[in-house]
Amino acid sequence: MAAPIRYRCDAMKRFLYRAGGAVCTRWPGVKRPTLLCCRLPLTTSSREASGGVTVDLGTRKLEISSGKLARFADGCAVVKLGDSSVMVTAVSRTKPSPSQFMPLVVDYREKAAAAGRIPTNHLRREMGTTPHEILTSRIIDRSVRPLFPAGYFYDTQILCNLLAVDGVNKPDVLAINGASAALALSDIPWNGPVGAVRVGLVDGEFIINPTRKEMSSSVLNLVVTGGVQSQIVMMEAAAENVLQQDFCHAVKLGVKHSQQIIQGIQQLAKEHGKEKRTIQKVFQAPAEIVEFAKQYASEKIHAVFSDFTHDKISRDEAINKIRLETEEILREKFPDAEPFGIMEAFSVVSKDVFRNIVLNEYRRCDGRDLTSLRNISCDVDLFKPLHGSAIFQRGQTQVLCTVTFDSLESSMKSDHITTALSGVKDKNFMLHYEFPPYATNEIGKMIGMNRRELGHGALAEKALRPVIPKDFPFTIRVTSEVLESNGSSSMASACGGSLALMDAGVPISATVAGVAIGLVTKYSPEKNGEIQDYRLLTDILGIEDYNGDMDFKMAGTSKGITALQADIKIPGLPLKIVMEAIQQATVAKKEIIQIMNKVIAKPRASKKENSPVIETVQVPLSKRMRFVGPGGYNLKKIQAETGVTVSQIDEETFSIFAPTPSAMHEAREFINDVCKDDQDYQLEFGAVYTATITEIRDIGVMVKLYPNMTPVLLHNSQLDHRKIRHPSALGLEIGQQIQVKYFGRDPTDGRMRLSRKILQSPAATVIKTLNDRNSITMGTADPSS
Repeated sequence: MAAPIRYRCDAMKRFLYRAGGAVCTRWPGVKRPTLLCCRLPLTTSSREASGGVTVDLGTRKLEISSGKLARFADGCAVVKLGDSSVMVTAVSRTKPSPSQFMPLVVDYREKAAAAGRIPTNHLRREMGTTPHEILTSRIIDRSVRPLFPAGYFYDTQILCNLLAVDGVNKPDVLAINGASAALALSDIPWNGPVGAVRVGLVDGEFIINPTRKEMSSSVLNLVVTGGVQSQIVMMEAAAENVLQQDFCHAVKLGVKHSQQIIQGIQQLAKEHGKEKRTIQKVFQAPAEIVEFAKQYASEKIHAVFSDFTHDKISRDEAINKIRLETEEILREKFPDAEPFGIMEAFSVVSKDVFRNIVLNEYRRCDGRDLTSLRNISCDVDLFKPLHGSAIFQRGQTQVLCTVTFDSLESSMKSDHITTALSGVKDKNFMLHYEFPPYATNEIGKMIGMNRRELGHGALAEKALRPVIPKDFPFTIRVTSEVLESNGSSSMASACGGSLALMDAGVPISATVAGVAIGLVTKYSPEKNGEIQDYRLLTDILGIEDYNGDMDFKMAGTSKGITALQADIKIPGLPLKIVMEAIQQATVAKKEIIQIMNKVIAKPRASKKENSPVIETVQVPLSKRMRFVGPGGYNLKKIQAETGVTVSQIDEETFSIFAPTPSAMHEAREFINDVCKDDQDYQLEFGAVYTATITEIRDIGVMVKLYPNMTPVLLHNSQLDHRKIRHPSALGLEIGQQIQVKYFGRDPTDGRMRLSRKILQSPAATVIKTLNDRNSITMGTADPSS
């Protein structure tokens, strides 16, 4: 037999290279390569060595380990706090993607098994993603994306799987640290690591990575992702009107503790990390093409950005016209250049011109100075049928907000998996954000909620939630539809939502406003990312967000902060700049609130005429069965006919929610008719009456003692001394009159107690006919019978 020829199959090529010499073999004459053997001993020479570090965060210990799970991934880390564990993997392709941006996908998944539960859907398996998973994925993405090298356009995927949850420690921050560790351990080019902590504020005391119980009483929920040299990479916060000085202290505390996590990851990567791979191609425009584009187009671009008469559409059209001219000249000058290099060269020049005007001339493309707001106008009570409505216009950003009330039963219910993981059972306040394509003069499919819309709506909801009264008797839904967009539509949603809530008469504790702060820096990647100069911009336009280095959104009342989200596009900001941004946003926020107060300064004293109403009804036990009806028939009927919602509070109290006052009026009439007093004919305990059969059922007959009475059930057990299975055995028919004895009402449920069986004995001799209100006495009456 001929010696086998060594062959490395394409599918295993990348793995075999890393495995340290494993080979596939095939024999002559065999068409398809066959994997005969792979020498893959589980040793440190062929696999990652298992290792881990422990980071001491005060009274809590964070454990980060790698090398045992998912070893085919480029990088994998397991982060544990208490008994909660999250596994994060990172994989990046070795061939570049044709996209013109960093193709990073982050998916965070909460598995039911981690919470010791089984999914409730019909397949009993995980399906789709929840809003909480999407929002957590966005936080992770914003924490790691800025640290990828410029021009690294290789498909990269980060998957975060929740392995176990103890119900005490929230796993979202663990996933951020896991993503940082997985990237740091891998051979993927990345300028990390980063470290993330959650900061809570309970009874005036700041807590790092608080437990779920501590978070339930915390007035602050701040997540800080810090980079090396105490820089800030990402921030997101929800707060209950926390003062600025307390918030700033929490940020500094979070950055301080993030450095300990970074040191732990650096130690782990030094001991067990892989050597970073060499990038085949960096997608950047060649310097000579950029220089030529600069000489040809920079003055034209400068003229457009210096013309303050332009609005969003005309400015974009003017720049696009220059782009087409420049790209045509570049293609003629550099015929061998790649299309991406041509397009990127113009983008680099355009961005540099825009930033230099801000840095050197202290001007913005719409003529404002660095700290001025755009023109703001707002109005309320736009449509009379709505419970509350408002429109908020800031420059060319326009948002329409509406408020809708409904019963508490219509609150958003969480499935038991989400409840087990986050502790949130239901929400009686929600804000939904919609961004249709016409808001930016585009055409697109209306395919429902996307990740961006969910994230913007969640931020505006965080901003408004602290001012909503906790004991409000309705479920509140605020919808925010962006009609025009030119920057900061999420903060416009917070402003418009606040106006709409006051228009609806919701007794919010204070007016809420939000603003976005931008940043333009003179950034030097060659000098370890040192920021040599910078300008902070108040109330940024869309183009300032696109060409800038930060989108810092902050909302709150005139006294404190309720929500914050910082999207930082460079590998980190020093604390000094972040503190200045908070101060600048605070000044702008108060100015916006003053403008809003001129339209409506406080909630309406009463809700509008067509707003829903809630009433409570006291139903005695003796009438409860009539009110509810057989099998809940009356409750279902009243809800179907009038649109009200009836819910039981206690044994004798029912709450009635009506969408309109007229519906409540109809419901009252229905209830009065159903629960009218059956004692118009004073029934005597122990007396015998003539009853008319109105319906025959399997379990008995329905009878009336007088024409206007609600039929009551005479059970089979009370029809005869003999045991019968159906009333037809006694020859009973509808319309037939029978004698029954009255034993009052059941004290627990108010049911009328009747018996025909007892009349089969000679004891009862009093018969009363109530059809004509005349009593006929036959024989003698025995009061005791």
